[in-house]
Amino acid sequence: MRSKDHWEKVYTTKPTDSVSWFQEHADLSLDLIRSTGAGRDAGIIDVGGGASTLVDDLLAEGYTDLTVLDLSKVALDTSRKRLGDEEKKVRWIDADITEVDLPAKRYDIWHDRAVFHFLTTPEQRAAYVDTVFRSVKAGGHVIVAAFAENGPLECSGLPVMRYRSDELHEQFGESFKLLVHCTEQHHTPSGKVQPFVYCYCRLLPS
Repeated sequence: MRSKDHWEKVYTTKPTDSVSWFQEHADLSLDLIRSTGAGRDAGIIDVGGGASTLVDDLLAEGYTDLTVLDLSKVALDTSRKRLGDEEKKVRWIDADITEVDLPAKRYDIWHDRAVFHFLTTPEQRAAYVDTVFRSVKAGGHVIVAAFAENGPLECSGLPVMRYRSDELHEQFGESFKLLVHCTEQHHTPSGKVQPFVYCYCRLLPS
C-alpha cells in the first residue's frame, strides 16, 4: 500500500480524536511558535498538519499567513470542515513533503510535529531537509518533533525512526542552529504514553 493510500484509509476509517497522535490542543507547539517572537503576519507552514487543531489555535491568536500541508486529502478536508468559513484564511496543500515543490524562501516558521520520524531512509530525510532549506527564509525558525529514543518502534502500523535531541538536530546539519530542545510525554487517546523530542532551530544566513 502506497503511503498516501495508507493515510487516506486511516483518516477514512478512524475518528480524528482516536488516532494515537491526536492532541486537543498542541500546547508545546504553540509555546514554541510564540517563543520565536515572529509577528502575526509571519508565514507559517504546518507540515503533516492534516486534521490537527494547531491551525485553529493559530487563527484564534491572530496569525494571518498560514499553510497546512498533508499527504492525506481526507485529513485536510476534516480541518477545512471544522473551521467553516475560517478555512478560507488558510492555504491547504495535499502533497508528499519529500516530493513537493514549495515556494523558495517563503516561510518564517516551519512546524512538524510527527512527520519526520516516518522518514526511514536517508534519501527521504535528505529530500525533506533540502525542502526546508529551500523554502524557509534565512533566519527563519524550524520546529520539528519526532519520537524520542525510548519511543515506539511503529506508529499506525508503519516503522518509524527514534531520536535523541542531538541526533534529530544532526539530521539538519550545521546550517540549522539549535536554540531549544525539549521532550513531551504524549498521552494517546487509548491511554498509552509516547515520548517525543522537539528541536527548535534557526536557519542561519548562507
